Amino acid sequence: MQEFLEKYAAFCKTTCSPFENKEKEIMTFGLGLCGEAGDAAGCIKKICSHKDDQLPGLKENLGDVMWYIAEICNFYGWTIEEVIQGNIDKLSKRYPNGFDWTALSRGNKRIDWNEDAK
Repeated sequence: MQEFLEKYAAFCKTTCSPFENKEKEIMTFGLGLCGEAGDAAGCIKKICSHKDDQLPGLKENLGDVMWYIAEICNFYGWTIEEVIQGNIDKLSKRYPNGFDWTALSRGNKRIDWNEDAK
């Protein structure tokens, strides 16, 4: 799987137009990610609320979300695998025995995203 994700990230680089301004580049990737996630959400709404078969559109939009995720990883020099592994580590710590409502509530306390970095 790691090799596949690395190849995918490298492929994504070849399909992205170059940016001269790095701030504009990451802004474009971040806003693009939000836009495509919104399109995916719209497909789900139509599937559930309107009984409209939007599965092909949903699948396409999820692919676009993945492209933006790959480009953000490329921008910061991260591998997709290390981002996924970081999420696995966080969730494993939060839910060591699998999901449960008690762990979810965290005693109604907000937890800083970089709590372990301090």
